[in-house]
Amino acid sequence: MEYRYGSHTVYEIEYHFVWVTKYRYKVLVGDIAERVRALVRETCEAFEIRIVKGVVSKDHIHILVSCPPNMAPSEIMRRIKGRTSSKLFEEFPHVKKRYWGRHFWARGYFCATVGQMTEEMIKQYLEHHFEPRPNDDFKMEPE
Repeated sequence: MEYRYGSHTVYEIEYHFVWVTKYRYKVLVGDIAERVRALVRETCEAFEIRIVKGVVSKDHIHILVSCPPNMAPSEIMRRIKGRTSSKLFEEFPHVKKRYWGRHFWARGYFCATVGQMTEEMIKQYLEHHFEPRPNDDFKMEPE
């Protein structure tokens, strides 16, 4: 477990993302796959997002990232998908013919949170943090 530090925060927030090419076309091969990987890395570095692991497949991408608490998962995906899409159309003109609507990625994505602590571990910690009082879900520290 490696905590990250901000100016007033200590955090460990990890997300697993998966997103696919539009129509699941298998275009992430060769130079395009290399460039997508480089663009995802550049975009993540620009926003202090660390890539823990990642895989570029022929029609989809998996990444596990660690990110600051001020970034929502939807914002992360908007930035990554938007930047990679526009750069790929710019650098690989033949891709425009296949994706005539200027959309390289499919609309949605998969996102799951990843953590070292389970819900049960947190409940046990909170349950034994102060003197227990029955039927009290939100306890206060004794004075």
